[in-house]
Amino acid sequence: MSGIIGKKIGMSSVFNSDGESVPVTVILAGPCKIVSIRTKEKDGYEAVQLSFGQRKEKNVSKPVLGQYKKSSITPGFVLKEFKFPSVSEFKIGDEIKVDLFKEGEKIKVSARSKGKGFQGVMRRHGFGGVGGTTHGQSDRLRAPGSIGASSYPSRVFKGQRMAGRTGYENVTVSNLKVIKILPEENIILVKGAVPGSINSYVELNKL
Repeated sequence: MSGIIGKKIGMSSVFNSDGESVPVTVILAGPCKIVSIRTKEKDGYEAVQLSFGQRKEKNVSKPVLGQYKKSSITPGFVLKEFKFPSVSEFKIGDEIKVDLFKEGEKIKVSARSKGKGFQGVMRRHGFGGVGGTTHGQSDRLRAPGSIGASSYPSRVFKGQRMAGRTGYENVTVSNLKVIKILPEENIILVKGAVPGSINSYVELNKL
C-alpha cells in the first residue's frame, strides 16, 4: 500500500477517447511532505507520516507542533501515516506528489461522509412507516413503531434502530478509477462516489 492526502474540490466531467462524457470528482492531491519515517528497527513497522497544507502554529496542538518542529517542517492541516512497500528511499522533508498514481488504475478513497444531522428512522434506516394515510393517522406516518416489550425484558435492546445523528462517519470506497492526472496542478480526476463534502480532506490509497 501507498497513498497521499488530498482535498475534494468538486465535480466535473471529461471526454474519453470514444467521445463519451465521464463524470469525475476533482481532488487536489498533494504535494505532501514527509514529517516522520517509521522503521521496523525503531517502531516495529514501516510507514511514512505525511503532512498536507499549511496552517499557523497557534492553531496546532503542542504535541503535534513538536513533531513538526522536530522535522523543521511548517505545520499542515492534516497529518496521516501511510504504508509504503519500502521506506529506505525516503527522507524527512521529501515531497510525495500526485504522480504516485497512474491514469487508468484503481484506487480506494477514505474520508468522513457528509453529516446530515438528526434524522428519523425512515431516512436513517429506510423504515416504511406505520399506520394508514387517512382518518387522523398523520402523526403516525413516520413513526418508528414498537421498540420493545413491557413486562419482559423491560428494557430496549442495545443496537435498536432508532432516530439519531446520521452521517459524518469514516467511509472507504474501493475500486475508483483514475481518469486523468494533472501533475503540474496536483490534480487527480477520479470516477466514482468519493465520500465527503466539498473542501473536505480525503486519503487516496493504492489497492
